[in-house]
Amino acid sequence: MVSHSKTSRLRKVILGTAMATIFASAPAFADVVKLGLLAPLTGPAAADGQEYQRGAQMAIDEVNAAGGINGHTFELAIGDVKDQSASNVTSAVERLLGDPDVHFMMTGYASLSNFEIDNMAEAEMPYMLAATSQQTKDIIAPAPDKYGCCWSLTPSFDAYNTDVTSFAEKLAADGKISLPTKKVAIVSSDNAYSKTISEGMKKTFTEKGWTITVDEIVPFGEVTDWRSILAKVRENVPDLIINTDYLPGNSASFLNQFLEQPTKSLVFLQYAPSVPEFVQLTGKNSNGVIYNLLGGALTTPKNPRAAEVADKFKAKFGVESGTYGVALYEISNVYFDALKKVGDPSDHAGIMKALGETDKQTAQGRLKFDPATHLAMQGDDYIPITFFQIWDGERTLISPAAYATGEFKIQPWMQ
Repeated sequence: MVSHSKTSRLRKVILGTAMATIFASAPAFADVVKLGLLAPLTGPAAADGQEYQRGAQMAIDEVNAAGGINGHTFELAIGDVKDQSASNVTSAVERLLGDPDVHFMMTGYASLSNFEIDNMAEAEMPYMLAATSQQTKDIIAPAPDKYGCCWSLTPSFDAYNTDVTSFAEKLAADGKISLPTKKVAIVSSDNAYSKTISEGMKKTFTEKGWTITVDEIVPFGEVTDWRSILAKVRENVPDLIINTDYLPGNSASFLNQFLEQPTKSLVFLQYAPSVPEFVQLTGKNSNGVIYNLLGGALTTPKNPRAAEVADKFKAKFGVESGTYGVALYEISNVYFDALKKVGDPSDHAGIMKALGETDKQTAQGRLKFDPATHLAMQGDDYIPITFFQIWDGERTLISPAAYATGEFKIQPWMQ
C-alpha cells in the first residue's frame, strides 16, 4: 500500500514532468506583442505622422477586440522621428529595437533615404514601409536575399516619373485642354522623395519634346513664400506647372500664392493634396487641383476594401484618412496575417518569409511583392498609379479609366 505522502509526491513529479513537456513543445508566447512605429509626430510632417498612429492603432484595436491572435494581444510602441534627420531617425530606431517586446516595425516614411533598412536587416527585425520606394529599391535590389526583413507597400516610383507627362498629353488628345507651347515649370524640394520624382519628370518631359521653363529646388523644410519662384513662372507662361514638395503646408502656400495672379496653366501638385490638411489650408482654392498617388487608397466600386477602411477610420476618429492612415492600417494587417500563419511572434525569420508571400486585396489594390526588389507590384492588375482631382473638398478618381469614378474638369483659373 502506497502512503498518502508518497502519492502526493508522485502526483507532483508527474505533473511537473507533464508541464515541462508542454512548455518545451509550446512556442515562446508573450502576453503582449509590441508593434514598433516610426512616425514624425512632431515637425513639418506631423499631419502624416498622426495618420500613421491612427491607422496602426485602429488595426490593433480591432484585433484586440476580437480576442487577439494565438493568445496574444498587441500594443503600439512609437518612435518619433521628428524632422526625419538621420540622428532623430537613428535614435527612434535604436530605442524601439532595444525593446525585447517589439517584434515588428513599420512606417509610412521615416528617413526618406530609408537607411534604417540596414538597421532592420542587422537586427533581423521584420519591417514594412511605404513611400520613397526608389530608395528602398536601391538598397534591396543589389542583394534581395540579404534583406528578407523588409517589404514596401508602395510600388516602384517609375510611374511618378513618366505618367504626368502622358496624363497631360492624353487630356490634350481628348480635347480637354490645349498644350500650345509644351512648356512646363517644375519646382521641387531638396529631399529624397521630391527630388527623385522631379528629376525623373524632367527626363521624361525632355524626351517627349517639352521645354522646361523653370527648374527650381527649395531647401527642405517649411516654405512660406513662393512668390519669387512664381514670378519666374509667370515670365514665360507654361502649359503645365508642377510642384513635387510633399509637405501639405508648403504645397498649400504655393497654390494660394499662385492664385494671387494665376496663369492659364494646368497645375499638378505631388502627393500633398491627398492629406486632409491641404484642403483645410486652401479651402475653395483647392478646386480643380490634380495630384496622383502610387500606393494610395484605390477608392472605386471595383475595390470596396478602400471605402470600407476609409469609413471605419472616419467613424473612429471623426476625420477622413489621407494616404497614410489607410496605409498603416493595411501594413498592420499584413503583419497580423503573417503572424496567424507563423504562430510565434518571436520567429522573425518565419514572419519575414510570410510577409514576402503576401497576396491579398488591400485598400491600395492587389498587394503582391516583387521578389527582386521587395516593392509592391505596380500596374492595373496590382497597385495602379491613380490621378485625383479635388472639387468642393471631395477627391474624385479620374484616371486610370478602368477605375475612374468621374472625369477631369477644367481648372477654374484655366477658363
